[in-house]
Amino acid sequence: MTHRRWFTPWLLAGPALVWLAVFNLWPAVNTVILSFTNARPLGGGHFTGLDNYHRALDDDQLTDALLNSVVYLLVCLPLLTLLPLLLALLVEKKLPGITFFRTAFYTPVVASAVVVGIIWGWVLDERGLLNGMLHQLGLADRPVSFLTDRWLLLFSAIALTVWKGLGYYMVIYLSALGNVGRELHEAAAVDGASAVRRFWHVTLPGVRPAMLLISVLISVSALRVFSELYVLSNGTGGPGGRDMSVVMLIQMYSRGFTGHIGYASALSVLLFLLTVGPMLLLARLNRKAA
Repeated sequence: MTHRRWFTPWLLAGPALVWLAVFNLWPAVNTVILSFTNARPLGGGHFTGLDNYHRALDDDQLTDALLNSVVYLLVCLPLLTLLPLLLALLVEKKLPGITFFRTAFYTPVVASAVVVGIIWGWVLDERGLLNGMLHQLGLADRPVSFLTDRWLLLFSAIALTVWKGLGYYMVIYLSALGNVGRELHEAAAVDGASAVRRFWHVTLPGVRPAMLLISVLISVSALRVFSELYVLSNGTGGPGGRDMSVVMLIQMYSRGFTGHIGYASALSVLLFLLTVGPMLLLARLNRKAA
């Protein structure tokens, strides 16, 4: 008979627990501690209480960054919740060559966000492909400032995010659609339900948990957007820096030898609290559904 020692599970889980404590738990705790100091990259700092948070309330750049994040969220949430579902309904059909379209739709997901952003920058430049096409078609007398106008730059980044995320969320919906029994569709069709009514009363309830999960993932990603805005604006945050996201703002304050680590940590804490909201909303909606 093998005698199980009480510490055997801890020996097996120990390396993973140490890794989580050193590289996840401690950095998170340290960020909260630093948010109450005026720490700099070189040298320590001293406790300043809520000064960093008071500064955040009067930071116009943070106001612009939060506005950008809210616009990002309001546009991306409906588009990336509904469009991938329609794509999933399309590619789940067993048609000749459908595998090619599944691969084509998923290809942007595996592509590097930086590389894709650079390519989109070439396309959207004033001398780029899109402006050239608009000029040739007579739709624009002068180049459209996709990358130098505040709102056009923001919506160009949103378009990039939507295009790149379609395939990822499509795969999630495909797995959810596999759990929707075909007998339900057949029974609804026998009862005379149209395709629209079957979609509304059979498909949507079947994929509701996946839709809630996708909504939270999109919300958190929109609030934490970085690569798209950073690459399309060449790291400047657009005209006057007004297209910065909160993550870009944190990166700006924390870099270099003169960075303000304390204030950047305070912004990180605020961003964390902001992203917790969608997660709590998902838990509440799941509890109601149960």
